[in-house]
Amino acid sequence: MKTAILFAGQGAQHVGMGKDFYAEYPGFRRVFDLLPEEQRRIAFEGPAEELKKTENTQPIMLAFALGVYRVLQEHGFVPDMAAGLSLGEYSALAAAGVFDDKTAVELITFRGKQMAKASEGTDTVMSAVIGLEREAAENACREAQSEGDVEIANYNCPGQIVVSGTEAGVTACERNAKELGARRCIRLEVSGPFHTSYMKPAGKALAEYFRGRTFGRMEFPVVFNCLGREKTGAETVRELLVRQVSGSVYFEDTIRYMAERGVTRTLEIGPRRALSGFVRKTDRNIETMSIETTEDLGKVIAWTEKQQ
Repeated sequence: MKTAILFAGQGAQHVGMGKDFYAEYPGFRRVFDLLPEEQRRIAFEGPAEELKKTENTQPIMLAFALGVYRVLQEHGFVPDMAAGLSLGEYSALAAAGVFDDKTAVELITFRGKQMAKASEGTDTVMSAVIGLEREAAENACREAQSEGDVEIANYNCPGQIVVSGTEAGVTACERNAKELGARRCIRLEVSGPFHTSYMKPAGKALAEYFRGRTFGRMEFPVVFNCLGREKTGAETVRELLVRQVSGSVYFEDTIRYMAERGVTRTLEIGPRRALSGFVRKTDRNIETMSIETTEDLGKVIAWTEKQQ
C-alpha cells in the first residue's frame, strides 16, 4: 500500500490556523517562526480580510503545511508520493527536499506578492462549476468568449471545475454551463484570477527570480499541477513552477495518476479538507486521511508509529 501526501491551496485558510500546533509542537514552531511576526499574528488573530490577501495567505499556508510535515517527519513518516494544490505544490517540493524551509518561505512570499500585483485592477472573478463534465465546461467557456474573457483555472475532480475571468465572461460561462446541465455555479472568495493568462506577468517575474538558483533532487516523486503527472528528465522544476502560475491545475488527473501508480491512501495537510473531498469524488478506492487540528496530527503520528 502506498501513501501520497497532499498539501492544500489558497481558500482553505481561516483565522486561528496553526495556533494550537504552535503551542504544542516545537517542530511546527521552528517553521512557523520563519514568517514575519505580523503574518503570524494575522494567522492566529486575523482579521480575515488580511489573511485572505494573497501576499499573506501563501506564506502562512506554506508554513502551516511544512510545520505539520516536519513534525510527522520527526516521527518517521515518509510518503511514497506528493502533490499540492497551487501554492501547495511548493510545500510538496520542500517536503521532497527540493527546497529547504527558509528557501520555500522566501519563494512563496515572492510568488504571493507577484500574484497580488498581477491581480491589481483586473476586476475578475472565479466560479466553481458543479455537476458538469470537462468537455462540456470547456465548451461553456469557449462559447462565452464573445462576451468576455473566461478560462478554466482548475480541474479539481469529476463534476467540479473552476473558471475565472471578467465578470461578463464568467457570468456568460455560468449561464452556458447551466444550459448544458451544470447543477449550480458558486462564486469563490479569492483575490485574483489565479491559474489564468492574467498571471503571466507573475510567471515572468518568477522566471527571473529563479534564475541562478539551485534546486535539490527529489527524495520522493512529486506530481505537478500543470501536468497531472511527474516531470520528465527534459522538464525542470523552475520551468514547471513558472507554467503553473498561469496554467490550469489538473488535480483530478493528479489523483488518477497516483492511483495508477499504486497509491491507496492520501494524507491531506491543511485547514479544511477540500482535497480529501476531491480524492473521494475521483477514486473511491483511495482511503483519505487529513490533518487539520492537533488531534488529527496525534492520530496520524500514532498510525505512523504502528506502521514501523
